[in-house]
Amino acid sequence: MPMPGTDAERWLRRFRPNASARVRLVCFPHAGGSASFYHPVAMAHAAADVVVLQYPGRQDRRHEPLVRSVAEYVARIGPILERERPVPTVYFGHSMGAVLAFETALALADTPAAPRAIVASGRRAPATHRNERVHLRDDEGLLDELRKLNGTQADLLGDEEIVRMALPAVRSDYRVIETYQAVPDSTVDCPITVLVGDDDPKTTVAEADRWREHSTAAFRLRTFPGGHFYLAEQQAEVNAELAATLSAVSKSAATR
Repeated sequence: MPMPGTDAERWLRRFRPNASARVRLVCFPHAGGSASFYHPVAMAHAAADVVVLQYPGRQDRRHEPLVRSVAEYVARIGPILERERPVPTVYFGHSMGAVLAFETALALADTPAAPRAIVASGRRAPATHRNERVHLRDDEGLLDELRKLNGTQADLLGDEEIVRMALPAVRSDYRVIETYQAVPDSTVDCPITVLVGDDDPKTTVAEADRWREHSTAAFRLRTFPGGHFYLAEQQAEVNAELAATLSAVSKSAATR
């Protein structure tokens, strides 16, 4: 497949384009994750303009330099989203993607591109902190972490070629999120919905609940059975949450 040409084409993927959509869903993948993770989400929301971010260093962007910090991710993502056709938008991020969604929303807060709602999944609130150093482990230690989280299919982890290609991006993203520190008391003025697995080793329900401190608007927390990648087994329920959020944002925009 030829490499996408423009900066926007490299970063933004539309698996089911809908140029006339009146609401947009922007999906932010997890650490080491790629756009293809959200393909089922894109297929489930035909009425929306579903845009999935593709980070450098993976799949067709695997030869590009890796992004080294949350601030750098936001500095590169924000201007691209700001140039998109202005429609009411929801951000959906899982794990590291939840932090990138939040920080991008902060960066675009005073622009027409600011999201009308955020759905944060599988990530403790920016206000919380754990002294995590997975990115400093050797390759086997990093693979042990991936196996523990069940975020990558076991057969892929056993494929040496795929693992060799993926590990640099995984390690880099772990460094990005493990060295991240939120600005104290940072808030967005849009609603935040938080989704979390009740057995997630990376995020307790109490840590997820602290997202309420980061919004001056409505807040809602929903737990699901499962671990860090609960959404793989609870896809229908997660899509229902996204559909409800998209509908609420669309209706709210229509009354303004």
